[in-house]
Amino acid sequence: MTEGALLGLAAGASPVALAQANSEPDWLLEDRLAAEALARELPGEANPLFTLYHDLRSVRFGEIAAYDATGDAADLGQVLPEGAAGLLHVVEDTVVARALSSEAQAAGVVLDTFARLQRSDPALLRRLLEGGETLPVDDRLAQVTRAAFAIGVVLHVPDGVRLEQPIVLRWSVGAPGQGLLSRTVVSLGRDAGATILEEQDASVAPNGRQSLWTGTTELHLGSGATLDFAGMENFGPNTVAFVNRHAILGEAASLTWALATVGGALVKSRIDNVLVGRGSGVQQAEIGFGSGSQLFDLTSYTRHRGLDTTGNLLSKGVFEDQARGFMKGLIDIERSAKGTDSFLGEFGMLLNKKARSVTIPSLEIDQPDVRRASHSSAVGPIDESQVFYLMSRGISRDLARRFIVLGFLEPVVARIPLESAQEQLRELLDRKWKPAA
Repeated sequence: MTEGALLGLAAGASPVALAQANSEPDWLLEDRLAAEALARELPGEANPLFTLYHDLRSVRFGEIAAYDATGDAADLGQVLPEGAAGLLHVVEDTVVARALSSEAQAAGVVLDTFARLQRSDPALLRRLLEGGETLPVDDRLAQVTRAAFAIGVVLHVPDGVRLEQPIVLRWSVGAPGQGLLSRTVVSLGRDAGATILEEQDASVAPNGRQSLWTGTTELHLGSGATLDFAGMENFGPNTVAFVNRHAILGEAASLTWALATVGGALVKSRIDNVLVGRGSGVQQAEIGFGSGSQLFDLTSYTRHRGLDTTGNLLSKGVFEDQARGFMKGLIDIERSAKGTDSFLGEFGMLLNKKARSVTIPSLEIDQPDVRRASHSSAVGPIDESQVFYLMSRGISRDLARRFIVLGFLEPVVARIPLESAQEQLRELLDRKWKPAA
């Protein structure tokens, strides 16, 4: 990586300028600089298995300027969505809504920005961020975000607190020629529990110029903690999104991912699950529906380090027109991970001859004493026998294909918290459907 703005953006403040503009402490500046040094050394793709499918040629970095300052709107919203315990909504470079239920506040839950937390509880912020352990050290995009983020968000749930209603994190971006780099840090204490719904959508109508959103989600689950994380992405057709999600699980901690990718020109996503504590487990379901010339690059790493850990990872993609999908994954079972039970499945469905999908599941096993370590993958068209069966029941061919596609993606839809959000995702998927020519 050359000197100058990270990622080759048209404009972007340096880590030093960002730290100064936000009155950040020395330790946070040092953390930014350490990340910048890593980012300039790392290749675009560190895993040789996946190098061939690292494709950012369509991104016009030189026409995008990164935001270097964020703040609260003058008329900050404080109304919670129905059925939610908390809300933080960012539009471009502005926090437009921030709210937390009285019950969550009384329980000591924190939902705030880095800047505000630095004033109210600097010790907590430092404990959560210092050292960069909540992001993969071999991923250049994650380190770029760690070095040059303009806004950070923290959700902290104390020991023993279990939230019955979800926390909603909402990002609305897409201003032509603009880019937002953000970090989200989630900390659940011992035996804590929470549900998060992250929504990513367009803020403005596209005009031909690209926009950028690059964000991290950094999770730390204490012993016995439980987190259900659902994500719905529907950025505009000219938005490029780089997403890094990294989770560290303590003893008997449980994490569930339910992630849907629908919009954007190019979405490059990486999930890292690090199962450190004995008996920890992760359930992951990820779907993408691509059309036009969209490219979805969905990668997951699950690293088993503790005893008796479990992983069940599933990626599904549907692609039509000239859309492309890369689904790549690795299960890594270290010497210390006796009793591991882990499965990785990647499946692509192609709706016409010009669509493309690649699946690359892989295993690295350094411990023979495991319960299960396996993977499966397939790419192909809709099963015509299923189409025939539905047509024999009086359903038209086009409607039969539609039912099969939406049913293929439903495992993630059904896991989305808030009924209104589920229906919204179903509508988004339904609108992607195009009748067969």
